[in-house]
Amino acid sequence: MSGFRHVVMFVWAEGTTTAQRQEVADRLSELPAKIPQIASYSMGTNAGINPGTYDFVVVADFAGVDDYLVYRDHPVHRAVIEETITPIVERRSAIQYELG
Repeated sequence: MSGFRHVVMFVWAEGTTTAQRQEVADRLSELPAKIPQIASYSMGTNAGINPGTYDFVVVADFAGVDDYLVYRDHPVHRAVIEETITPIVERRSAIQYELG
């Protein structure tokens, strides 16, 4: 598969509730229906097997960089970040790369 992949991982702040984490997942799961540039979208909660890992991951695939940029800057995506993720995130890491 060729294309472009975006991976983002979060550590939730201490005191983050189950309801808050579920709201993030629920809101993110709505994005593929609202942003047609998303080719593939998956997310998951850490299985908790290894110490020192992140709590949650999102993996999004796009046809190319331009489609990723549409997603990155899309108002619906930005609203999810600002309204549900930023208030509860302690740490975030991300990477974007070309798929071969």
